[in-house]
Formats: sequence, structure tokens, C-alpha cells
Amino acid sequence: MTEKTGEKMREKGSAPAEPAEEMIWSRETVPRVLRVVSTRLPQRDLVSLMLVSHCLYRTLISYTSLWQILDFHEISNAGNRILSALSLPRYKHVRHINLEFAQNIEDNHLELLKSKCSSSLENLEILNLNGCQKISDKGIEAITCASPNLKAFSIYWNVRVTDNGIQHLVKSCKQVVDLNLSGCKNISDKSLQQIADNFQDLESLNITRCVKLSDSGLLYILQKCTYLQYLNLYALSSLTDETYRNISLLPNLKSLDLCGAQNLSDEGLTCVAKCKILVSLNLTWCIRVTDVGVMAIAQGCTSLELLSLFGILGVTDKSLEALSRSCSRTMNTLDVNGCVNIKRRSHEELLQLFPHLQCVKVHS
Repeated sequence: MTEKTGEKMREKGSAPAEPAEEMIWSRETVPRVLRVVSTRLPQRDLVSLMLVSHCLYRTLISYTSLWQILDFHEISNAGNRILSALSLPRYKHVRHINLEFAQNIEDNHLELLKSKCSSSLENLEILNLNGCQKISDKGIEAITCASPNLKAFSIYWNVRVTDNGIQHLVKSCKQVVDLNLSGCKNISDKSLQQIADNFQDLESLNITRCVKLSDSGLLYILQKCTYLQYLNLYALSSLTDETYRNISLLPNLKSLDLCGAQNLSDEGLTCVAKCKILVSLNLTWCIRVTDVGVMAIAQGCTSLELLSLFGILGVTDKSLEALSRSCSRTMNTLDVNGCVNIKRRSHEELLQLFPHLQCVKVHS
């Protein structure tokens, strides 16, 4: 109770709360409320709460799970801030660090983390460096060396990272199952070979717009990383049917993004249809695909929930009818925008074909 509140109570003739009641409030009620509320608050608000009183500080510090995540996404002066944070005892068991699009984070900060805070990074499992464009191979070497238990690593939109950076990653971190290298335009097939040799339990791989990759590099992945569930090959227009035919080697595949696969033919797509548990398939701008390929998908992938055929001129009502026969129980998202050879239908007509549709895009 604040002094001001006490004065108001006295003015109304109410007696101030007994010390015992205050003790119950601070020792029992406050912790119970905080235990519920704290899990829903941003980390910055938690830190602000800690400054309110010693009681709040002590209570929040005791919830160790709150301090297993360090979220500095889009924050300024991130390099110095993360060094300061990881020097605090409460972050000694941090498991997740998010620096997505953080400002002022460079190689030297990661090297200082390695030299001064390595004990706090031993349990790190998730590291997001998306958009941190000042990080190079040198920084990756430092942070991965200090994080041997890393399971998820993301460094989207970084043109400074090369095959050397990936070599440091696979050398130091042997448990990675989730890897996002989207937009890392300077990695080559050599990186994919290293990934395939060292991360054979990989479950998710995003290599969107990694323009130096070829069929040879993808073949390493498809032959060795057979536990893959999520594969993003968005905007890799240089790949050919040699790659797409071998996607059938992934029996656990659930999500596949082939947007912009200009060389994907019906033959390649027929092989993709052997991935029986596929639930999400993006075929946007796969301009060589026709009804033959889509009908093969309908027959093979009967659990499909999301399908994009955006901009494909070679598909007609035959594809839609085949999908309705095989996937009507599961399909909830369908994009046929730009498919001018598919008959225009109202939303109600589409619901007759796919009763569970929640999102549909038709001719615009």
C-alpha cells in the first residue's frame, strides 16, 4: 500500500491494513498474480517492473523460465546491450536469443560474447541473426564456437556470410535441426555438402534466393537429410527437374515452397507427389506446370491443406476437380489467382468443392 493510498483511507474513516495483511499480499498474492501475468509481458516490460520494488524484483528473478529468452529484435545499440545483459546472473541459462534486424551488432560484439560470456551461451538453442548485415564469417565463428548446443540458427538476408561461415557452424554445432540461410547469396554448393554431411537430422531448411546453388548441392541435401519436414526453395530458378525428381527422397516432407521454379515440369511434380504427407505446397509462377502435374499432386498428396497455383496458365478446371475429389476434407487455403483457364467461381461455388476453405484467392 502506498502512503497516498493510506491517507485516502484515513480520510474516509477506514483503518489502514494490518501489517499481517500486507505481508500476505506481498508474499502470496503478488507472486501468484505475477506468475500468470509475467508470461504474457514483453521482456522490456518485465525489466521495468523489476525496478518498481525490491519485492517485485525478487519475485520476477525467481521465475527462471522468464530469463531463458533474450529478445532484442529491432532494438538499437544491440551489441552493447546484449553484452550487458549476458553479464547478469539471471541470463546464465539463456536458451533463445533474438537479434532480428537489431541495430549496431557487429563481429566484435560476438567475439566479446565468446570471450566474456561463454558460460551463459552453453545452453543456447535458438539464435536469430536475421537482417544483421554487419555480421560476417568471423562473427559466426565466434558465436557458434560458444554455443555448442545450438538447434536453430537463422541468418536471413546476409550477403557477407560465405561457405567459411557455414563451415564454422557445422564444426561447432552438431545438433542443428532448423536452418534458415534465406538470402545468403554468397554460399555455394560447398555449404550444402557440409550441411548434408553434418546435419543429417535436419528438419527445416530455408535457402530462398541463394543464387549460387545448383542441382549438385541440393542433391547432397536430398540424399542425406531425409528427416526434412520443411523445405523452402523459393526463387531458385536455376534448379532443374533433376532436383525436383529427387524431392521424392524426403518421406517426412510436410511443407514445400517452389515459388518461381521455372524449370519444374509435370514429370518433376509427379515425383514430388510421392511425398504422401505433404500439407503445404507453393507452386506460384511454376509456369511449365499443367493439369498433368497438379492431378498427380491431387492423387498423391491427399492431406494437402494449402496450395498455391498463382499465375499458372496451364491449369484448368480438371485440376480443381481432381483436387476436390482427393483433398476436399483437408484443403483450407487455395490460391488460383491468375489461373485464367480455370472457370470463374463464386465463393459459395468454391465451398461446394472445398467445404473447409478459409482463405481463397481467385481472379483479380
